[in-house]
Amino acid sequence: MSDNPFAKREEHSQRSLLAYKILTILSWLLLVVVGAYYTFASPQDCHHNHHCHTIWGQNNHRRTPFSLNSVVTSIYWIVVLILQAYYVRFLWSSDKAFVTSAANVGSHFIFHNLLTFGFIMLWVRGHFWQGELLLIINLFNLTLLYFGHPTTPLFIHMPIVSAPLAWNYVAILWDGAAMVNAHTLPARIVANIFIWGILVLGGFFLLTFKDYTIGLELAVLSLALGLGQIGTHVIAVQWIFAFVIAASLLVLSLLIGAPKVFGQDRSIRQEGAIVSEDRERAPLLADN
Repeated sequence: MSDNPFAKREEHSQRSLLAYKILTILSWLLLVVVGAYYTFASPQDCHHNHHCHTIWGQNNHRRTPFSLNSVVTSIYWIVVLILQAYYVRFLWSSDKAFVTSAANVGSHFIFHNLLTFGFIMLWVRGHFWQGELLLIINLFNLTLLYFGHPTTPLFIHMPIVSAPLAWNYVAILWDGAAMVNAHTLPARIVANIFIWGILVLGGFFLLTFKDYTIGLELAVLSLALGLGQIGTHVIAVQWIFAFVIAASLLVLSLLIGAPKVFGQDRSIRQEGAIVSEDRERAPLLADN
């Protein structure tokens, strides 16, 4: 058996499952506690450093073309963290398929939690370059997770795979704008181009994989960006672009997602089903 913790396995030993249970809960709690703390308090270790702020204090202090609305973004994260807590319980499931599926994404999820924790610690202290490096590493981690686990069930895919990936992409723009101190007119023009990357990314996952979850998540984050940009400049189109992107992704996600939610096609991704064919046929076999 491979020693690679990120390798996909058909089954996991009791020892490795115990490790996943402990590390998943600890890393999730670390992110929740640190995220909640720095939402309301600024770092205590830098009294004379004017770069230190709360998470949203930093967002408001460094007004950039990618500053976000704190309410919408916080709601996004609260929902994601609750769904992640729900995911954790599947490591204790009596269904072996669910346990294996939950454990297979475990290493990526733990790594994501640690990288996001590190990013928050750097963001509130104004260390944007180092924070951007962690976000880029996490982008690779989450991209490998996305493409390496195409058949993950919806209740695992959404909070563990697509929601962190959507956030991480927007966070790269958020932190990157603060990193280069994007306040000048040329910086705003560049930002007006970069923002369309959100639509391109969302459109790619929607049209290629029929993945409506990442479309909806990027729509919510685009809304947060649009609301965060209103009133920042007398003449600005960033918020208009953000709302157009949010609306486009929402409509596309609903068009693709509605038949999957209400129809017969229950796959989250084109090549991945929420339940395997064997599980779908099980009741029919029992009847026979």
